[in-house]
Amino acid sequence: MALLEVQDIHTAYGAIAALRGVSFTVEVGQVVTLIGANGAGKSTTLNTISGILKPSRGRILFDGQDITGWRPDRVFAAGLVQVPEGRQIIAPMSVLENLMLGAHLRQDDEIERDLEDIFRRFTRLNERRSQKAGSLSGGEQQMLAVGRALMARPRLLMLDEPSMGLAPLLVNEVFRIIADIKARGIPILLVEQNARKALQIADYAHVLERGQIVHSGRAEALRQTREIIAAYLG
Repeated sequence: MALLEVQDIHTAYGAIAALRGVSFTVEVGQVVTLIGANGAGKSTTLNTISGILKPSRGRILFDGQDITGWRPDRVFAAGLVQVPEGRQIIAPMSVLENLMLGAHLRQDDEIERDLEDIFRRFTRLNERRSQKAGSLSGGEQQMLAVGRALMARPRLLMLDEPSMGLAPLLVNEVFRIIADIKARGIPILLVEQNARKALQIADYAHVLERGQIVHSGRAEALRQTREIIAAYLG
């Protein structure tokens, strides 16, 4: 059984159909990426899964349970955690306070251990743990957003455009972090405009155009598909 099953999802903004019959799965341990042009429906797909948007049709199953139409806080509590486009860190709060927000629903006794693990993995955050989050660079804010999500101990992590607006060196750093998360066995659903990087790290990929999936397959195979190369990798 797949950990996440998206079945024939239709989502609209008023009279405008944003998703038209989107279906895919994410298995335990996989990285699955959604690629496509701006407005193709990638972020809408994540926002529908996380409960920010409500589908008009279709079902979303997480670990076999129907979560269609759940509120975002309930989806988060179930272990499906999204790092939104634009990071949305809490600028006036410190790095440490932002990270602790990720653990706000946890009641176990390993929060401090996980926090120190985040600081070991993200050394720049460790150096700035008392600094206001809004004063961080774009790359540091992206690391903070990912670290905050990891503090929730996600069962599935959804990343929405993690490399957006970053310099090439920082893009490489972000994808190194994604590779590290993958190595830890945390499944990832990745939305990313940098198709080349996304297809290098993903196991499976789906290409969206105008709210529909038009290509699907193993990421390695799609990287070598002439149509994908011409449209996204040229």
